Amino acid sequence: MTHNPSHRFETLTVHAGVRPDPVTGAVMTPIYQTSTYAQEDVGVHKGYEYSRTDNPTRSALHEAAAALENGRYALAYASGMAAIDNLLRLFKPGDHILSGNDVYGGTFRLFDKILSKYGLAFSYVDTTDSAAVAAAIRPETRLIWLETPTNPMLRLSDIAAMANIAHERGIWLGVDNTFASPALQQPLNLGADFVLHSATKYLGGHSDVVGGLIVLNEPAVYEQLKFLQNAIGAVPGPMDCFLVLRGIKTLALRMAAHCRNAQRVAEFLADHPAVADVIYPGLESHPQHELAKRQMRGPGGMISFLLHGGETAARQLARRAQIFTLAESLGGVESLIELPAPMTHASVADSPLAVDPGLVRLSVGIENADDLIADLSQALAA
Repeated sequence: MTHNPSHRFETLTVHAGVRPDPVTGAVMTPIYQTSTYAQEDVGVHKGYEYSRTDNPTRSALHEAAAALENGRYALAYASGMAAIDNLLRLFKPGDHILSGNDVYGGTFRLFDKILSKYGLAFSYVDTTDSAAVAAAIRPETRLIWLETPTNPMLRLSDIAAMANIAHERGIWLGVDNTFASPALQQPLNLGADFVLHSATKYLGGHSDVVGGLIVLNEPAVYEQLKFLQNAIGAVPGPMDCFLVLRGIKTLALRMAAHCRNAQRVAEFLADHPAVADVIYPGLESHPQHELAKRQMRGPGGMISFLLHGGETAARQLARRAQIFTLAESLGGVESLIELPAPMTHASVADSPLAVDPGLVRLSVGIENADDLIADLSQALAA
């Protein structure tokens, strides 16, 4: 099916990028497990010559991802970090990237420990504050980088306002949309220039694949990124692309379940005497609750919270949970629990982006909400 803007999101998740196989009529996109392709003559082929450059299964994922984000082009990578790295190679030594001050630890590690050595400059600002973002822009700033909701503090940024600030100054806006997924928000519709995903998370949805995606609209920049993708080679294999395509088919259904369950779990935690603070966009106590209602179609499946007992109590909780698996990552059908400071965000320790060591992060799955609450209740009882 071609990208048809008239189709609603649920229809796109099932059909975008997918066509019956012309040879067999197979309904599911085949896994084209091949590295090379026969050519009819020297340089004459059917659009595929080598699978680092293009692969039919990956092409289907590109089309599907572009449709879900209402973009013109998409590119798939071996991981979300590979996608960010590829995007940042659009810039040259001396260019400045203005990043949010609450981002995934791996993103900070890439910016601070690796790319800064190649002449790119990075600074960090609270992107919930439009005035602070505008004040932090330099003459050499080329990109504003947002996560919204952020990882792990679940702060929201006004994407349309950030796009206006960026474009008034000739700067690009990139949005990591991993936590929301296109089921809940589509940043290109709000003015973003790039949308990035760790496809490992909600798009794949089953904790069985690692991948990344960039979606955009500008053809000249797409050609640059396509050249970089091929030259650098951090591409996913066809099986990985197939697994993400399979996951996408249930994205709308899963995100609705994640949101329903997370809302109930967040409300339970907010009323629990052992819990000091709950951070969830679906609660009225969230600082950007009204923005969440305006900008997102649902508050998402991620919850962060602090316990009165601090780090010791948080570690005990993580150990005692049974349905919530103690593990990194997020966005799968199963519920996960982690402590970001020593786990997913260890790389921001001793930096201005350091996370409270007692912070607990939940990825709320699609199990029965009563069972999830009962599990947390017994784990908190200690």
